[in-house]
Amino acid sequence: MADAKEYLVPLPLPRSGEKYRTPQGFTAIKDGVRARGAADTRGLAGKPRWLKAPLAAGAGYDAVRHTVREHRLATVCEEAKCPNIGECWNAGTATIMVLGKVCTRACRFCAVDTGNPHGWLDGEEPSNVAASVALMNLKYVVLTSVDRDDLPDGGAAHYAACVRAIRQRTPATAVEALTPDFQGVLPDVERVVDSGLQVFAQNIETVRRLTHPVRDPRAGYETTLAVLAHAKAYRPEVLTKSSLMLGLGETDAEIAECMDDLRAAGVDILTLGQYLRPTVHHLPVERFVTPEEFLRYRQWGLERGFRECVSGPLVRSSYRAEQALVGNNAGLRDGTAQRQA
Repeated sequence: MADAKEYLVPLPLPRSGEKYRTPQGFTAIKDGVRARGAADTRGLAGKPRWLKAPLAAGAGYDAVRHTVREHRLATVCEEAKCPNIGECWNAGTATIMVLGKVCTRACRFCAVDTGNPHGWLDGEEPSNVAASVALMNLKYVVLTSVDRDDLPDGGAAHYAACVRAIRQRTPATAVEALTPDFQGVLPDVERVVDSGLQVFAQNIETVRRLTHPVRDPRAGYETTLAVLAHAKAYRPEVLTKSSLMLGLGETDAEIAECMDDLRAAGVDILTLGQYLRPTVHHLPVERFVTPEEFLRYRQWGLERGFRECVSGPLVRSSYRAEQALVGNNAGLRDGTAQRQA
């Protein structure tokens, strides 16, 4: 009798926008946004020449990929389809995503899968993350996470445990935490800020007028500002950081207003980058911002008192994060905003 294994057929991978069942037993939507109606392909083809990113290949890329797989890590590089994955992984760095791969929110710009994990957590994640940081010999690491509205504290205790595990195993490693908003519950924010990090980040994502429909209804412009302001007031020595996507229909006046609002909240570092539509189910790109415009916006930020404003077409919130205080726009070349090798 033939071995039963011969008749096992692997399940097909879910397509973008489809519902699927995770290995943990709950359902999720692939790439975060359910497929609806006819596809709108604006912003998926015909990108300007300055939006060319290095290929995701090479020895460094393979080494980081092996570490990520071996320790069962999720990275925002993969889950959010970041265009810089080739460059960053070949440099031996990765932004590690904790609290799982499935987000309870469905922002219309984001390609992270969405669903309800029903309280599931990987209890080994803090030790696995710390081991990976040590293995990669990182001097600076960015931890980010999905939103976990299914957890009473939004995942704050687990997030803080990951930071503490890194600091205990590799005390010289600086940690930046790019966090969810914890539904604006300030004691949960304090728990993360108290964990030993050097930079606390929460992304405002877009200007006030476009917050909805760009962000999930549970996210808020004022909530993000309040979280950032409290983190700074609670521990003034911790740097605060936020990020703004451009190309979603915002005006120059709205960009300036957002910068002013962030500075009023005490934010130290701002990053500006081009919104790139991850799938046909996400919001379309309304304009491609030129490298020259990005340099102009960077100057606006510096004039408003940000310690650094990293600004360029392919900049993301964690792009070259360790260089944020060097004062050279994270190595982006003046005039062309093309990354240096």
